[in-house]
Amino acid sequence: MTPVISSLIIYPVKSLAGINTKQANAMKAGFEHDRRWMLLDENNKFLTQRDIPQMALFVPEIKENSISVHFKNESITFDLSVVTGEIISTKVWDDKAETQVVSNSTNEWFSDQLSRKIKLVKIKSELSRNHYNTLKDIDMPVSLADGYPYLVTGEESLNNLNKKLLDSVPMNRFRPNIVVKTTIPHEEDLWENISMGATVFKNMKPCGRCSIITIDQSTGISNNETLRVLNTYRKSGNSVLFGTNMMCIKEGVVTVGDSIQLC
Repeated sequence: MTPVISSLIIYPVKSLAGINTKQANAMKAGFEHDRRWMLLDENNKFLTQRDIPQMALFVPEIKENSISVHFKNESITFDLSVVTGEIISTKVWDDKAETQVVSNSTNEWFSDQLSRKIKLVKIKSELSRNHYNTLKDIDMPVSLADGYPYLVTGEESLNNLNKKLLDSVPMNRFRPNIVVKTTIPHEEDLWENISMGATVFKNMKPCGRCSIITIDQSTGISNNETLRVLNTYRKSGNSVLFGTNMMCIKEGVVTVGDSIQLC
């Protein structure tokens, strides 16, 4: 069976909930609007669900030229292009990233919701953060995602994991951008260059997973079983693998239902 895209997801603000979409514009740094924003603490260090699991409960929504974020009974809306003149040079792990503060009102809103001092920043440009892959000797633009522009997962990989778990988990535990209907567990790890619609993607490396996969994305509550079980059969060196990291080498639109062609 030819693998087919079953889901596309973008995460406008790093480590907040994702948005399922039928179609997405694939760019070098990641899907359009995917992780172009992130939260910083008072020391200008990026925040994720590793630090604050309840970030999973902040739900973004994009309509025309604005983005809204909903949390419990509160929400805030801001223009997709709005930024102040304040530039913050920060890092995503070892990569330098140039960002701009969105607004004082968004800072205050997130600070109020999380009861700590927060800044919402937007990446300054599509070239404001680069990541170097030593294995393939490739330097690539990346959004504010952890390491790579895209994460691809196969449905059969999750089915195989769920057979081993006491309680099955949904795919959103792994926060992929592209979910593919597959027939062999982890076959996505072995793909080299693939085409989807008019786009071409290059496989960079299987994805080493962190504690975020232990967090229920609907409650923010952590349970270590997912990571513990993966550790029994997906351990590679110091990493536990699920899904594979990719970069886009030919930009274009991808759509749910597009077939995956090896190239």
